[in-house]
Formats: sequence, structure tokens, C-alpha cells
Amino acid sequence: MSFVQQKKMTLFDIVNYTLLTMISLCCIFPFLYIISVSLTHFSVYVPYEFHLLPEKWSLGAYSYILQSNSFMSALQSTLFITVVGTVLNLAFTFTMAYGLTEKKLPHRRWIYGLVVFSLVFSAGIIPTFLLVKELGLMNSYWSLIIPSLTNAWSLIVVKSFMDSLPIEVIESAKIDGCNDLGVFWKIVIPLSMPALAAFVLFFAVAHWNTYFNALMFLTDSKKWTLQVLVKSLVLDNSATVAGMESSIGDSTPPSETVRSASIILAILPILVVYPFLQKHFAKGVMLGSVKG
Repeated sequence: MSFVQQKKMTLFDIVNYTLLTMISLCCIFPFLYIISVSLTHFSVYVPYEFHLLPEKWSLGAYSYILQSNSFMSALQSTLFITVVGTVLNLAFTFTMAYGLTEKKLPHRRWIYGLVVFSLVFSAGIIPTFLLVKELGLMNSYWSLIIPSLTNAWSLIVVKSFMDSLPIEVIESAKIDGCNDLGVFWKIVIPLSMPALAAFVLFFAVAHWNTYFNALMFLTDSKKWTLQVLVKSLVLDNSATVAGMESSIGDSTPPSETVRSASIILAILPILVVYPFLQKHFAKGVMLGSVKG
């Protein structure tokens, strides 16, 4: 490689990194602004004035929100939907995917064909709403969990993952007298830990960010999820929307600081959990299999 080519490549790298840095800063600045506003003391807050660091720090907005009944109720609703929904999603997705890998399953190809068909053609909003209504799930947390117990894309990905597992290990376990349930729990699940960790994050993020379905199915404001409550706080004129009432001494924080703090609290759990699960994405499909 000539000196001119090396110089051109270096110039390209400089331009590339510069552009990527500028784009990253454009994405980071709004987030920094929200954090700065949420940590700004009430006495020095000026609407629409940008400060990278607050002039005077305060956790008053966070204290205000955490003392409010509506936010804690929304947090409990979101935690229940996320935990229960993620566990059920994993149970239904991995068991059905394992069943589709078994060649002895009757009509396996037809079932898999229906899964692929549902990936291309979905029912839509109105049939889903009518189904939830007819099942008597309106204004219930189960309306956000049962209709999405699994989905076609997750089934296809997990099935492809399980198809790549060493068939010799599974056959050896069956020869030793292990039944299908034993093979699933003792062989397939340990070998599928990378996929399991990845889909824990996928399902948990999806349930935590539930907004449209919660807005459509939950009519009682006491059952709202965090995303619906944050939407109300951000779009409504008052920070005490949906019965959010709290106090910090004799002062009430500005509505903008309350909204900013609520946004941070809504996304903070996912930001904390994500780094611990991200490492599993890069691991191979043979993790935990027989070595040597």
C-alpha cells in the first residue's frame, strides 16, 4: 500500500469519526438537557434556557415524583407487566420453538407455515381490540400480556437457534432415558442461554415501553403504565395530571422539572439492566455445550 493510499485512508477516517461524533452529540444533547433540567433547583430554573450543568443542584423533582401516588401506581403496574409478561413470553416462545424443532411433531410444517404467515399478515388494531373486549380483558393488565405471549419473529429466531444445537448431545440424552421435558430443561435451555439472555432484554424492553396498547386497553388512570403517565405529564399543561399530588416542604417544583425527572425515571431501569445483558449478544450458539 502506497503512502498516498495510507494518507487517503487516514483522511477518510478523520472525516468519518468527525461526522459520527457530531451525530452522536446531536443525539446526546437532548438527553443531557433533560437530565440538567431534572436536577436544577426550583429557585434558579429558567424555562427553555439550556445549561449543560445545573447552576444549582437539587433532587427535589425526583422526590416530588417518588412521593406521588400516581407515579408509584404506574411504576407498580409497569413492573408487574414487565416481569410477568417477560416470564410468560420466554416460556411460550422457547417451548413452542422447541416443539417445532421436533420432527415427530404432527403437522409440524403446517404449524410453522402458520407462524410464517402471521409474520407477513397481521390482524390489525381493530380485530385485536375486539378480541380483547370479547375476552373480557378490558381495563386489565392481562390485556397487555395475553395477546402478545409470543410472536412470529421470536419463534423463527429461537427455532433457528435450536436447530443449530448439536443433535448428538440431544440424542445421547434420549438414549440415556431422558424424556422430551428433561431434554428441554437439562440440555436445550443450558445451551440456549445466549438466546435466552437476548430475548429477556427484547421482551422486557417491549413490555416496559408499552404505550399504545396501554392507552387503548387501560381506561382506569390508576392502572396506567409509566409511559402513559409520562405522556400525560409531557403533553398536559399541569404537572399534577392524573392525580399526581405531592409536596416538598412548602414549595412545588416547576412542571418542566417534574416532566424531565419523570422521563429519566421511566428510562433509567432499562439503562441499568441493558449493559449486564449486552455481553450475551456476542456469544456463540455453542456456549455451554460439550467441549473436547
